[in-house]
Amino acid sequence: MIFSNKDLKKLIIPLMGEQLLSLTVGFVDQLMVSQTGEAAVAGVALVDNINRLIIQIMAALATGGAVVCSQYIGAGRDKQTKKAAGQLELVLFTFAFIMMGISVLFARPLLSGIFGNTQKAIMDFAVLYFTVTAISYPFLGIYNSGAAIFRSVGNSKISLYISLLMNVVNILGNAIFVLCFKWGVFGVALSTLISRVIGSGVMSYFIMRKQSPIRLNQIADYIPDFSLIKKILFIGIPSGVENGMFQIGKLMVVRMVTSLGQASIAANSVSYTIIDFANIPASSMGLALITVVGQCIGAGKKDEAKHYVKKILLWSYIGDWICNITLFFIGHYIPTWFNLSPEAVDIATVVLRAFNITSLFIWPLSFTMPNALRAAGDVHYTMIVSILSMWIFRVGSSYVFGIILGFGVLGVWIGMFVDWACRSAFFTIRFLNGKWIQKKTLVN
Repeated sequence: MIFSNKDLKKLIIPLMGEQLLSLTVGFVDQLMVSQTGEAAVAGVALVDNINRLIIQIMAALATGGAVVCSQYIGAGRDKQTKKAAGQLELVLFTFAFIMMGISVLFARPLLSGIFGNTQKAIMDFAVLYFTVTAISYPFLGIYNSGAAIFRSVGNSKISLYISLLMNVVNILGNAIFVLCFKWGVFGVALSTLISRVIGSGVMSYFIMRKQSPIRLNQIADYIPDFSLIKKILFIGIPSGVENGMFQIGKLMVVRMVTSLGQASIAANSVSYTIIDFANIPASSMGLALITVVGQCIGAGKKDEAKHYVKKILLWSYIGDWICNITLFFIGHYIPTWFNLSPEAVDIATVVLRAFNITSLFIWPLSFTMPNALRAAGDVHYTMIVSILSMWIFRVGSSYVFGIILGFGVLGVWIGMFVDWACRSAFFTIRFLNGKWIQKKTLVN
């Protein structure tokens, strides 16, 4: 067996810590922004949906690189592994730099076009936050590519330590810029930018040092190799399209929420921030599956790949149950930390409890399992299922339950649950029929 239980724990536990720290940045930012008022919370909430879109596409490209590197590692081809890692950094940085330019230059037109006639106070906060955080995209791209490279060799501790550093910097920045200087939304955005600049610098150091298992210390490592870029994009583009369309669909849903008023916008945003913590175990194990299944496929050990998927999926469910049952009982307290109106707190409490109950049964099947399919190269199936489910079920059901039937934010979340049920059904069928494991490896 390629991975012992000890190996899996060494990979997964740091990933859980990294996910926790990564989410803490957004959580702290939301808390700090709430000191400026509900309009600021709503403005930042709108931008966070766009930022998630960009970050999810970067994550998809990083997944492409991680799959290629993992399969080369499984096949024992070190030279190609190093070259693929360099191409991953090149692709991610290029994409992030382009997105930064577009976002900074066209911040207000983009936000106005996506979210329509939002209140002026909310829009002004949104434009400010969007402009500053967009400058951080290239630095986040460098960090994400480095984290994916280290994960592909089974080392997730590096990204955990750097994420911890970024959190410390972000919290200190918030304390100085928001609590001391009273810079509000600008202070929160500036803290995020500085933390990502520092994180990218430290990640680059670890990638370039002699002890790095995949050392990138020469300009030649970054010269475009289109055969490798094509392999990265073979995984990355379908995953990016999938994640991009998924986030665009969510933006459409958020636009529905904006028509429900400021309290609904703020409650919806805070609820999304909170639920991410409940998904940490299952989400982390999904990242681990990319490394584990990728190396098994590269080594030609398909039966082992199936074994690990079942084992890690079981662990995902155990973690998901622990987190969601806990959140169900304490979730009504957490929204009160964000300086929300009583109406917004009530809305958030209802949707959080609905999420906790539903997630117990289908979240890991919807979001953890498909990473195993992607790591085996079955990216087009996951893309098609995710896109169709998002637009037919999430967007369509959200409009029916939230707007037509008048259930408000809860109706929008019911639409999300319908989407999960569809995804989980199709991904389970694909796993059981074995077609996902029959794809040609990328290292041939």
